Amino acid sequence: MFNKQKFVADFNPATGELIEKIRCATRIEITAAVKHANKAIKSWPFEPLKTRIKKTLNAIDAFEKQSDTIAKLITDEIGKIYKYSKEEVKDALELARINVDLAEKAAKVETFQKGKLVTEVQRVPVGIIAVITPWNFPFDIPLSLIIPAILMGNTVVFKPSEHTPLVGRLIAEVFAEYFPKGVVNLLHGGEETGQDLVNCDIDMVAFVGSRDVGKSIMQSASKNVLKLLMELGGKDAMIVARDADLEKASDFAVRATLFNCGRVCPSVERIYVEHTISLKFERLILDKLKKIRVGNPYDSVDVGPMINDTHRQRVINHIEESVKKGARLIYGGNKLEKPGYYLTPALIVDATEKHEVMKEETFGPVIAIQRVKDIEEAIEKNNKLKYGLGATIWTKNIKKAKQIAEKLEVGMVGINCGVGGVPGTPWVGIKQSGFGFYNSLDGLKQFTYPKKITYHK
Repeated sequence: MFNKQKFVADFNPATGELIEKIRCATRIEITAAVKHANKAIKSWPFEPLKTRIKKTLNAIDAFEKQSDTIAKLITDEIGKIYKYSKEEVKDALELARINVDLAEKAAKVETFQKGKLVTEVQRVPVGIIAVITPWNFPFDIPLSLIIPAILMGNTVVFKPSEHTPLVGRLIAEVFAEYFPKGVVNLLHGGEETGQDLVNCDIDMVAFVGSRDVGKSIMQSASKNVLKLLMELGGKDAMIVARDADLEKASDFAVRATLFNCGRVCPSVERIYVEHTISLKFERLILDKLKKIRVGNPYDSVDVGPMINDTHRQRVINHIEESVKKGARLIYGGNKLEKPGYYLTPALIVDATEKHEVMKEETFGPVIAIQRVKDIEEAIEKNNKLKYGLGATIWTKNIKKAKQIAEKLEVGMVGINCGVGGVPGTPWVGIKQSGFGFYNSLDGLKQFTYPKKITYHK
């Protein structure tokens, strides 16, 4: 919860208990952080790339030594199941090393020649980057943006989510230990702090978060024509064809909807099932949901708490709105009467595009299923939505799946699997899910401009 005047109140969602109150940055402190970044940008880009790489690897090694501490902070601050918090740290560090490995290739000068005319295309840093990140992956996402930015010679002003200030503070402390002063600067606060930062004298905003906040940042950024990298969430569809392996498809549906309590941008948020197999698929889902354990993220459970009661109530509102408009709630959707912000996973069937759970990001443990007459109808319904992050296709016919994938208006497609893909490939959304890339060679280049130098040989 964010107090607009002075403090971020950091609560443990599993217990509802206050962990710590963190003072928000004042406007004077925000301006000072940008000044520090501006001072550092005078020298940091001119450090040899090998030096920047060495310092980055030292920081990654330091994070690795604190893996357990970081994982515990993640679980305490957002309620992510502890084993998945450990996975987040492990995966983030793997991606960080991949970005390091790609840095030399991203920074390489390209040379073009026609007769005696030569053009060199250099990659130069953008400048001061505002990195504003969400709470659902409080270690992975900041590293995915900060490390490419500083590797390519930029400086960073980092504002973590107000719900994960302790993870953010640890990240900033490690970078401060291994990098010159001003290369990575930390600011605590909520949306107001982020807006104040965007209105400062910076050069780029790298933002991951909600579409509405992203639109507000874009409006502010337009005043100074800032470069933007925006990942604004999704409403990812799962398309289940009549020839799909329903056991595997239903396993994935439950896992991809409930992972991190449904608080993942590429979570399965709407499922389109061909009508001839819909009843069987729904029964499989229901059987699996009945075995799901909800509880404290340090226990042997499958689903932890929501981040806070406001978020939990928003998910409940989506469920109740759908039922009022004709969908059927088959299972779950209830608060647990215990400390913390728990919600039993819900199964909704007979959902349609008029229901919030099929058109607006729910970001919670809700499985919403709509029956369609054929795959073409599923494609049409997917493409009508304003989001375009990812989608998955479930069929035994890979050739057919690839044809379907070509028609889907999304940035990422998984065929009988999730959308993540091989580490080092770009993470990308289209339409109102944002623009720009990260965690790849393309992602590193996002933090540079091409600069042409032409001369006669």
